[in-house]
Amino acid sequence: MTTQERSSTTPIATIGTASGVPPLWFTVPASFYALPLAATPEERAMGAAEFVRELYPEGDEALWTPAAPYYATVAEAMAENGLAYAAMGLFRIDEGGVGHCSFTVAAVESDHPSVEVAAHGIREILTRDETNDARWIDLPCGPAISCVSLTEVTFDGQLTASGAAVTLMTGQIQVYVPFPTGPFTAVFTLDTAAVDYWAEFSDMMADILRTVSFTASDLAGQNG
Repeated sequence: MTTQERSSTTPIATIGTASGVPPLWFTVPASFYALPLAATPEERAMGAAEFVRELYPEGDEALWTPAAPYYATVAEAMAENGLAYAAMGLFRIDEGGVGHCSFTVAAVESDHPSVEVAAHGIREILTRDETNDARWIDLPCGPAISCVSLTEVTFDGQLTASGAAVTLMTGQIQVYVPFPTGPFTAVFTLDTAAVDYWAEFSDMMADILRTVSFTASDLAGQNG
């Protein structure tokens, strides 16, 4: 699995500051296309116009013009549901096709006295469900809890080209990272139907999480 042809620069994403959430920084692969989760309709429209041109670089106005309002609406719905960052990841796979994933980050309120207490509490809740693979992980920014799940989805024949029911396996990696700078927990979520490349997506998620920073000084240290 390789990245789509695009600038090799690894972008730095930022959440927080707009709604009382302390800032949080992380880096994402170059093949991640961030949705425009802007505060105003005008900003979302401008961001969506740029987004579709990046996502479909070989397209033209006939494709970009109708696609932009769709993605602006998707971005608005995501923002209304508390997401602070959302992106699509597109990757070339061995068979010549494209593997994809969705990646989101949300900041949820969690009135915790320390990051360790928060992490222990999250793990305790997640392990009550025997189907959850919940694990403690130590990141450079502090403790976190990961939860991995696989889900089988069946599509009715009326929705498939062949007319026969199709079963699709999807995977999700969700990681909870308590803020040391405020009463919030960051929730990083990666979903993909390209489960044949699960190991690669897992490694990608681990690489992103290792870059998470809650202070500008830590970010400068990573870049240095």
